[in-house]
Amino acid sequence: MTRLQGHTDFATGLPARHVHVEHVMGTVVSIDLRNCRKEKAASGTGRVVRWLHEVDALFSTYRPDSAISRIGRGELPPRHTNAEVAWVLERCEELRKETDGYFDVWATGSLDPSALVKGWSVQRAADVLVAWGITDFCLTAGGDVVSRGSREAGLPWRIGIQHPSDRGALAGVVHANGLAVATSGTYERGEHIVDPHTRAHPTGLLSVTVCGPDLGTADAYATAAFAMGRKAADWTLSLDGYEAMTVQDDERVYLTPGFPLADRAEESP
Repeated sequence: MTRLQGHTDFATGLPARHVHVEHVMGTVVSIDLRNCRKEKAASGTGRVVRWLHEVDALFSTYRPDSAISRIGRGELPPRHTNAEVAWVLERCEELRKETDGYFDVWATGSLDPSALVKGWSVQRAADVLVAWGITDFCLTAGGDVVSRGSREAGLPWRIGIQHPSDRGALAGVVHANGLAVATSGTYERGEHIVDPHTRAHPTGLLSVTVCGPDLGTADAYATAAFAMGRKAADWTLSLDGYEAMTVQDDERVYLTPGFPLADRAEESP
């Protein structure tokens, strides 16, 4: 479904906004492009949509014919897959070691790299748009967001972080320019995160949001931190190049020192 906004930036003569919404990878992906001509926006959007459907065909755990489903059933050796699948599986193993085993694609008993794949694929989609010459955009997939450039007249993108216990409210707003933001919690997919060490759903947390340069890594870190339960806030202090906001089930909020939370006075349009 595509929604094209009708207004134009008269300073540049370019259409101010192009928005496309795609249902793919079990979620809703929003492609919001600014300050580019209609033809370039349509072409860039088409490339992103094709890429995301290619990712879904390879990595969907709901499709029995996907490469990931076949690997999980032992029908397809990982060494016989394509470069994207091989890279994702190698990166998942690196993240498992880096997070002391809390990021584990086998945590639920079957192979599921979705906690990396969604962020990684949207990050790659952002790279596609940049390579196509589109400089101002925001891509959103569930609780994951990656932005580039500005929304208008040099203003940064405002990324709202969903309140974990109130669907009609925000836990905060991040001002972003070239930033990836990933949130893990139970409000998007229910209790889907498992502590790999106990095989139980973690307790003590409502959500974890991680910001940084790469959406795939931020997504994986947020998932790992949520799996840790109450240990998450302390662990996120050790992250290199990434910042985090942890909301506990007692509604206490912990921020790492560099988390880019906008001041209340800055949150208005």
